[in-house]
Amino acid sequence: MSHAARIIWVLVACAGLTGTALAQKYPARAIRIIVPQQPGDPCDTFGRLLGGYAAERLGQQLVVDNRPGAGGRIGLGLAAAATPDGYTIACGQGGNMSVIPHTMKDVPYHALNDFKPIALVATNYLALVAAPNSPFKTTGDLVKYLKANPGKVSFATNGEGAFLHMATELFRSYVGFEYIHVPFKGIAGMAAELLSGRVDVAFSSFTAIHPHVQAGRVRMLGIAKPTRAHNYPEFPTVAETVPGFSSGGWFGFVAPAKVPKEVITILNREFNAAMKQPDIRAKLESLGLDVWTESPEYLGKLMKSEYDKYGKVARQIKLVPK
Repeated sequence: MSHAARIIWVLVACAGLTGTALAQKYPARAIRIIVPQQPGDPCDTFGRLLGGYAAERLGQQLVVDNRPGAGGRIGLGLAAAATPDGYTIACGQGGNMSVIPHTMKDVPYHALNDFKPIALVATNYLALVAAPNSPFKTTGDLVKYLKANPGKVSFATNGEGAFLHMATELFRSYVGFEYIHVPFKGIAGMAAELLSGRVDVAFSSFTAIHPHVQAGRVRMLGIAKPTRAHNYPEFPTVAETVPGFSSGGWFGFVAPAKVPKEVITILNREFNAAMKQPDIRAKLESLGLDVWTESPEYLGKLMKSEYDKYGKVARQIKLVPK
């Protein structure tokens, strides 16, 4: 073997040993979980619940660092720029990873290129609901009316370019209709107008709207997931009337793009172990969430498909980022 070949062989061997050595001693100190939301929001719950369990197994603390603001751009921007050593990770979700990159300016990260997926924690789904005084009792009623009366139905959303607006536009791309868009600055105002009957219909988080459905304050038309929810089988899906339609959120842990694969493997294993615990699973399912224990690659595919889906919607409606 030539001298040059020996050097190359040694470098390759050392590169392999570096990853192995890192995996053997990781984590050697506390891991920071950047949560781009306020305390009490979903990612905060996941970070504390799953992080607490994983900390016991890893022997190091997983510390939640809440960095809310700008729709998640502040926290995820910090995570993307963090040292890629596995000691700073983040909780991402559909709104700030799949929608905001297409609807807002000055996003300090690329949702696909600047992060490496770790683990999908949960998915939720939207509900298509109608005001209590509306004539719509099913998705079929609504679709029939929309097609026969363009521009007559008002849809409330949580703001132009926000997730619920994009879900409404996705629905429009499947059905084909014109509507009155009534945007609000947040979900609270949107829900109040819907409950009062001053707007006709809206997409909303199933978790947030379900208590109002139970109380009879709004009418459930359908849930926006491919199949009926196992814990709420009485609610039909929108897809039963509009084949192929689904819209919902996802929540998962991500790391800076250059974090070693060995670290990703360790964290994926521990988060999945946490999500298999009956008490943790029951807690998340009680919030109306579907719990997952999948590979990093599975989350990566989901991130790309959702990013592409809402990017297409933004282009179709010629949305100008603000």
